Amino acid sequence: MVRTLLIRGMLVGLLAGLLVFAFSKVFGEPQVDRAIAFETVRKAAAHTPIGTPAEPELVTRQVQASFGLLTGVTVYCTAFGGLFALVFAYANGRTGNLSPRALSALLGAAGFVAIYLAPSLKYPANPPAIGEPETIGYRTALYFAMILISIAAMVLAIIARQRLVSRFGHWSATLIAMAAYIACIVAAQLLLPAIDEVPDGFPAPVLWNFRVASLGMQFVMWATIGLLFGALTERATAARRPLLVKAHAPAYDSKATYRLE
Repeated sequence: MVRTLLIRGMLVGLLAGLLVFAFSKVFGEPQVDRAIAFETVRKAAAHTPIGTPAEPELVTRQVQASFGLLTGVTVYCTAFGGLFALVFAYANGRTGNLSPRALSALLGAAGFVAIYLAPSLKYPANPPAIGEPETIGYRTALYFAMILISIAAMVLAIIARQRLVSRFGHWSATLIAMAAYIACIVAAQLLLPAIDEVPDGFPAPVLWNFRVASLGMQFVMWATIGLLFGALTERATAARRPLLVKAHAPAYDSKATYRLE
C-alpha cells in the first residue's frame, strides 16, 4: 500500500513539476532576465579596470532557463510528491473520517503554508543581484531554520487540535490550533534576525513580480499534488472496495437451504 502511494505521489509530483516549469517560463524567467540585466549594468558602472578577465561562465543562461530549469523543478517536485505520499500514508486513518480527497487537500494546504508561505514572510525569495556572496551560507541557514520552526509549529498545532476536539469541539479546537501556530510564527519572525540586502536602485516592480512568481510556482506545485493525489487515491480506493467486499463475503453453499426473511 505504501509503495503504491509513494509511486503515485512521485508521478503526481513529476506532473506538478512540468506545470511549474511552464509557469516559471511565462512569469518567472522574464524577471530573472531583468535582474541579471540590472546586475550587469551595476558591475559596468563600478568602473572595472580595463583588461580584467571575465569570470568563466560554467552554465550558459540559455541552459539555465531551459534544460537546467526543467531538471531542477521536476526533481524538486517529484521529491516533494514522494514525501507528500509518505505523510499521507501516515495520516490516513488517524484524522477521523476524512476522505482521501479531503485529507490530501488539507495536507497540501498545510504543506504550502508551513514549508513556503510562513518562512517566506520572513525571508522572501530574491532574484539575482540581491544578496552578497559572502552571506549566502548565513542567509541559507536562517531560511532553513525558519522552515524547521514552521514545520514543528504546524505539527504541534495539529496534535493540539486533536487533543482539544473532545473538550472544545472541532471548530473551536481548529481555531485554537491556528492561533497557536500563528503565535509561534510571529515569535520566530521577531526573534530571528532580519536580512535586507536589496541594492540601491534595484527596480521595485522586478522584485515584486519575482516574488509573486515564486509564490505562484509553489502554489501550483502544492495545489497540483494536494488535489490530484487525493483524486487519484480516492478513485483507486473506490475501485478496490467492491473487490474487498467480495473477498470477505461468505461463500455460497449450493447444498444449503436459503429463506427470504
